[in-house]
Amino acid sequence: MISKATIDKIFSTIRVEEIIGEYVQLKRAGSNFKGLSPFHEEKTASFVVSPSKQIWKDFSSGKGGTAISFLMEIENFTYPEALRHAAKKYGIEIEEDKRELTEEEKQSQTDKEILFKIHEIANDFFQHQLFETEEGRAIGYSYFKERELRDDIIKKFHLGYSPEHRNAFTEFALEKGYSKEILEKSGLSIFPENAPNGIDRFRERVIFPIHSFSGRVLGFGARILNNNIKTAKYLNSPETEIYHKSNVLYGLNQSKQAISRNNLCLLVEGYMDVIALHQNGIENVVSSSGTALTVEQIKLIKRLTENVTILFDGDAAGIKASFRSIDMLLSDSMNIRVLLFPDGEDPDSFSRKHPQEYVENFIKNEAKDFIDFKSEILLKEAGTDPIKKAEAIRDIVKSVAFVQNALKQEVYLKEVSNKFGLSEQSLFNELNLQKQLQKQQVSPQQRQEKQIQPKIEKVTEVFETVSPLFVLEEKLVELMLKYGDQILNRTDEDNNEYQITVIEEIIGHLEEDQCEIQSPLNQKIINEIKEGINQQELRAGNFFLTFMDEEISLKVADSFVNPYETSNWEKHQIFFSKEEELVPKIVEDVLFRHKREYVVKLINDMKAQLSAEADNDDTYRKIIMLMQLKNTIDEKLFRIL
Repeated sequence: MISKATIDKIFSTIRVEEIIGEYVQLKRAGSNFKGLSPFHEEKTASFVVSPSKQIWKDFSSGKGGTAISFLMEIENFTYPEALRHAAKKYGIEIEEDKRELTEEEKQSQTDKEILFKIHEIANDFFQHQLFETEEGRAIGYSYFKERELRDDIIKKFHLGYSPEHRNAFTEFALEKGYSKEILEKSGLSIFPENAPNGIDRFRERVIFPIHSFSGRVLGFGARILNNNIKTAKYLNSPETEIYHKSNVLYGLNQSKQAISRNNLCLLVEGYMDVIALHQNGIENVVSSSGTALTVEQIKLIKRLTENVTILFDGDAAGIKASFRSIDMLLSDSMNIRVLLFPDGEDPDSFSRKHPQEYVENFIKNEAKDFIDFKSEILLKEAGTDPIKKAEAIRDIVKSVAFVQNALKQEVYLKEVSNKFGLSEQSLFNELNLQKQLQKQQVSPQQRQEKQIQPKIEKVTEVFETVSPLFVLEEKLVELMLKYGDQILNRTDEDNNEYQITVIEEIIGHLEEDQCEIQSPLNQKIINEIKEGINQQELRAGNFFLTFMDEEISLKVADSFVNPYETSNWEKHQIFFSKEEELVPKIVEDVLFRHKREYVVKLINDMKAQLSAEADNDDTYRKIIMLMQLKNTIDEKLFRIL
């Protein structure tokens, strides 16, 4: 277990905007940052990060919390995994707590965590084989050198080698205590009936580890070097609990910062394309790893940028793949350009032949928008055949129909109109036809992804009333979290001045009136605050940031982060007070209102008991006294008419 001192150090060192900035393209918005939600499809940014409070809040999905809770949410980390990831990023040494793990903690080490661990072990094994063994250097290392890769690039992408011996890694893993079951689940080993000791899936191949967004190894791609063996040239890990190829982009972990910095993602086909461009100094590049581009992969890119340039070699398969990718990217509101390399060239070979500046300028100058690209390819195929030419134009308009923004659609159609000398009206008619066809072809899953609403069925409206007492209780807890240690100057009944903190005044009120807390979560927070008072400690919002409690993290985020920031009215000579300047008055007002609503609740409870009691006199007297108290509070709140 990670020691408390290390956890405190991690929380005091990490920066929420830096950690989230690796996953979400953030833009400054006043004192905060804003970006598109990574958890919910949206067009208007509602994801807010507060550097001053070290809190984030996603107003579209309702999620929120600290940098650690964000890592847990986005990466499915456990709490210790998120802490270790953050510690590694900031170079913080982990100190382990010496105590024994409880049975519950031992059980929490699930198969999923073991799968991550076995992939980490395999990654180290393959790298060791590449650099430290005679076979690895003679075969695997020599291959990478033939591809002109430098050692720093080989290490950057953790490239490795799996030896010829049929179960070298399997034996290694079994000796380390990993079971056959977990090796089979990972896809690293196969245990057929004729080979009970197992066979390495990737034997005699060079290894390309496939990393998650945060850098954990999820699976492997492997290339065979012996051309005499009749088997697939490339072999990938099978789908596992941690590896879903449709959710992963090769190179994203190494490229995410460059993509965000350049506000552009280069999309290529293969592992070596990514690696070669990185070696040339062009790092904003990812690969779909030879699979067709998926909706999930596009969402990964969209976290960092809305601009994509597709780089393909000029073969027929590449062109066909680019057409499909174009339509998918357009439907997700991405801005697209496409580049086909000259015959016989691909991003790997081209970047090895030319210096960085030449390659960058070539991509910048030669990449075409999707209309020019499709026009060039399709019209070349159509030749002088008018029917084929009409089909080509229809195919281009079909892509325009995937564009989500109506203004962009109009601009693109004007471009098509000018390019082919066609009337805009005929193109708009074709566009509407293509839209109708697309709607008819949408699958249930796509309907959900695109948020296309089914026919609305009228249902009986259900009205829920929220208790004013609960609302005011929420506000009291929020005030303790936000301003709990702030000093209030008060005056007692004898006109004596004294000082008290926000926490002490609110807790004093709750205890004096023996208020029944409405929310279990609020009760949990209040108990912690009371425990702090007993230990001479004021536990405000920052205290709860290190809690391993998702509900509390969200509560703190709700308290600290506002979806809107007030404009700078002072430049117009318009001045008004901020909430933090009015805390004494706000606390006093909310306490009075809470007391009033609590009195109203007591009155209503007693009225409900009247019919069930034989002797009502005592209850009537209590109700009258409470009514008088309510009237007194109403006078203070100016509620008496």
